[in-house]
Amino acid sequence: MENTILKITENRKLAKDVFLMRLAGRLSETPRPGQFINIKLPEFYLRRPISVCDASEGTLTVIYKTVGRGTGLLSGLAPGEELDVLCGLGNGYDLDAAGSAPVLLGGGVGVPPMYYLARKLIARCVKVQVILGFNTAEEVFFEEEFRALGAEVTVTTVDGSYGTKGFVTDALPEDYTYFYTCGPGPMLKAVYAGTVTSGEFSFEERMGCGFGACMGCSCKTITGYKRICKDGPVLKKEEILWQA
Repeated sequence: MENTILKITENRKLAKDVFLMRLAGRLSETPRPGQFINIKLPEFYLRRPISVCDASEGTLTVIYKTVGRGTGLLSGLAPGEELDVLCGLGNGYDLDAAGSAPVLLGGGVGVPPMYYLARKLIARCVKVQVILGFNTAEEVFFEEEFRALGAEVTVTTVDGSYGTKGFVTDALPEDYTYFYTCGPGPMLKAVYAGTVTSGEFSFEERMGCGFGACMGCSCKTITGYKRICKDGPVLKKEEILWQA
């Protein structure tokens, strides 16, 4: 974990209620796919956890959805402004488990960490299949960015206004060696039921601190309670216990 000050270099709207922000500054260590950052906002006690969409030396890209006052304030910040950021939080995905043909399933704001993961896997010459799920056409983003990486991309929308009608699980390929996923709880539960291989899930929880001190985001697994912010947000399929 690293606490640093980063400068906003870009903050723009991507789709309905969805924004992309790029941050630049000194980072002692580049975050891994699946990790997240925690942003301190003026007038708010708790930081805002946001998954990393992409990272390189000295640069971070995040994509976030405006759902309340905090993210609304974030969307109004201009290039040149600075943010207090905790970086390198969480455990991230295991790239070595991918096999030769993994499938990546992202839903809504669960799409961004799939981009960073896809880029890293493709750099290893892994064939990557990506399924992106949204409610409607106006929410779709980053389809072409995934294609530019060299990924095979399928887009699903619940209302059928773009791509394949249905959910990400409706577009699962017949053959894949492993899966990675991130998205809302109901989607993750459907992916758990619909997949036939091992895989990894990235969970969202309300986080008080973001680094495991407050125990506020604990969840029960087959090996006991784990903190989503510290022991997660990525958990393997075999250790998950779904709440009724």
